[in-house]
This record gives sequence, structure tokens and C-alpha cells, in this order.
Amino acid sequence: MFDGVLARGEVAAAVGDDAWLTAMLQVEAALAQVQAFSGLIPQADADAIAGCARAERFDAADLGARAAASGNPVVPLVETLRVLAGPAGPSVHLGATSQDILDTAGMLIAAQALRPLLADLAACAEQAARLAREHRDTRMIGRTLLRQAVPTTFGLKAAGWLSGLDAARRRLEQVRRERLAVQLGGAAGTLAPFGDEGPDVVEGLATLLGLAEPVLPWHTERTRVAELAGALGAAAGVVAKVARDLTLMAQDEVDEASDSTPGGSSAMPHKRNPIAAVCALGCAASAPGLVASLLAAMAHEHERAAGAWHAEWRPLRELLVCTGSAASWLRAALERLLVHPDVMRANLTRGLSGAQSDESPDAAGVLVDRALQAHAKGS
Repeated sequence: MFDGVLARGEVAAAVGDDAWLTAMLQVEAALAQVQAFSGLIPQADADAIAGCARAERFDAADLGARAAASGNPVVPLVETLRVLAGPAGPSVHLGATSQDILDTAGMLIAAQALRPLLADLAACAEQAARLAREHRDTRMIGRTLLRQAVPTTFGLKAAGWLSGLDAARRRLEQVRRERLAVQLGGAAGTLAPFGDEGPDVVEGLATLLGLAEPVLPWHTERTRVAELAGALGAAAGVVAKVARDLTLMAQDEVDEASDSTPGGSSAMPHKRNPIAAVCALGCAASAPGLVASLLAAMAHEHERAAGAWHAEWRPLRELLVCTGSAASWLRAALERLLVHPDVMRANLTRGLSGAQSDESPDAAGVLVDRALQAHAKGS
């Protein structure tokens, strides 16, 4: 019912049940291949496991229902995979614990969800850069505390959007590159089941899955999840700032910008709502609470948590969805944006005394140029 508004773009599909199922099976298959390479299991077993680890052979809803018995969906997944693997069954999941599989799958999910999210943020930044260039010297009234202040330019406003979008994108890219890591430690994080081959198995798994290699298992050290959450929350906040400006500029009493594809009203036929910016705000508004939930879940007991780990699953997925949806909506809002320089000039003239309106915001152009140069270097 609400996905058209609150789950826009490609991120929602990237974190759906089928995607999680595929990611968990990918981890199990990769673990078997690495162990075969290390001589811990026969290569024939690894090949058999890979042949059975196909999402179409599993029912995500059934795994979810069976997960209630053990507290996580990995246990029923492993049970089914062992049956399907036949003689290779004993080699399935060898030495791993459920959290190893689900945490690593979560990192894979985050990595693939960040691709379309980052693409949308990059597109938003390009639109902001275009607006900054085109309106470098388009004068308008500046507003502080929602009151008219001194002149500025629309180019500088767009350059501010650009700076925030670039910063959010760079941080998310850093998290994706450096902090999304495999998880492998076994029952208590000691790597004991793998003997002397433990570090090599971790390294091989990281290489095969395209994730970072951690120094230690991070079962109860959740800074990776926290950093991902923080970067997503910051990105949502940046999107919300731009969307808020767009909705304020689109007010009838202001009319300095508008949506070329406005939304209508069920009660007022005359309404022309800036619906893309409105929906971006609606999606981004969920992010702070979800970030807080993930930070609150960081207190994991001893070597494995009793409940705190489980508390991460849904907020992390929902945070990826709401931030991705917000970025997708903002991209639409900026691509559809109609700027009204004549109204900006009129508002500037009406809103200031003669002496104030003669002030020239030439310095704003220098700042716009700096923002565009920084953007070009970082692109």
C-alpha cells in the first residue's frame, strides 16, 4: 500500500527477503569453497554445496516461520541446505555460527543497496552543481530564522546543497569500501574450528565475497553497523535539508521554484504540490529513529548477544530503504525543478529597503566557484 511512496527506487528490492536469502546462500557457498581451497573439506563437497545453494530451491517465508524455533533464519537454512547437499551435508556451514552467516550476508546486502543509493546521491549532486552554475549570479532574498535577511544568490543556495550531498556521498563510499567486512569467528569468536587455517579462511572469504577483512571477529563489537547507520542517517538529513528548502520555495506566497510534475489533491483541484520533495521529506524523517535504534543495540553481552543482535535486523533494512527512497525522490525533485528567477527578483525588491536591496552579493559567486571546484575534484 505504501511502497510507491516510502520504498521508491532500487534499494527496497536490494534488501528484500529474496535478496537476504540469496546473500546467506552466497556466504555458505563461498565458505565451502574457501575451506576446500584450505584443505578443510573435499572440493567435491564444496562444489555440491554451491550447486544446492540456489535461492529458487528455498522458500523464504518457510525459513522465516521456522526461524522462530531457533531465533534466527540461518538454522533452518542450514538444515535445508544439508539435506539438499546429500553426502556433502556434513561439510555445510562447517565451523561457522549463525551470526557469521547473517552478519556477512548483511554486509553484502548493504554493499549492493548502497550502489543505487550512491548513484541517486551522485545524480542529486550533479543537479545541484548544474543549478549552482546556471544561477551563480541569480539574486534572491536570503532568509534566516524563516525571516527575510540580506541578499544572496540561488547559486549559493544550490552550492550549499551540493556541498552536503558530496560530503554524504563520500562518507557512504568510505564506509562501503572500508567498513563492510566479513564475519567469521565460530561459536565464540575464536576461529578454533579452523585451526591454524583460520586467518587464511577469513582472508579468502573476504576476497571471494568482495568485502573487507576484519582484524578480529566482530560479533559483539558493532562499530561497523553503527558507522553504516550514522552515514545513512547523515545522508538522509542532507536530503531532507534540500527537500525542505524546495517545499518552502514552492509555497504560493514565495513561488521561487516549483515541481514540473506536481501532485494533486483529493479535495482541492487547484493544488499543485511539490510532491517529490514532500515524499523525500517523508522518507528521510524515519531515519533518525532508526539510527538511534541501531546505536542503542550496540551493547552486546560478552562474546554473543542475547537479543541486541536480533534488534538490529529490521532497523538496518528499514534505514537502507528510507534513505534510498529519500534520495530517489530528491533526484526526481531536482530533475523536475522549475526555477523562477523573476519571482526571486520581485521578492527581493519587495522585501528590502532601497539601501539594502542595492547590496551586491558578489562574494557569493566566489563561494559558488569554490564549491564547484571541490565537486569536480571529488567526482
